[in-house]
Amino acid sequence: MSIDKSLRKKGSLVRARNVLKRFERIEKLKELDRWTEESAPFNLPKVRVQKMAAKKGGAKKEEKAEDAKGGKTPAAKAPAAKGGKK
Repeated sequence: MSIDKSLRKKGSLVRARNVLKRFERIEKLKELDRWTEESAPFNLPKVRVQKMAAKKGGAKKEEKAEDAKGGKTPAAKAPAAKGGKK
């Protein structure tokens, strides 16, 4: 059974937008050094919208953070080789 729109969480309804508002386009143009203060806010050039992909591997990120802080080294994480048995 599906959930009514009014009962859904508000955060789940937020999606990536593919159209920017005028002030967002101006901010993006300023970042790209394509905007001057003399420019008119009308007939703005197109600005590409970068979609953020979900990152996978949260555990790997934590391990990298430990390595950066001086935690365990990759050699210390690897199990020691057993000698004698073939």
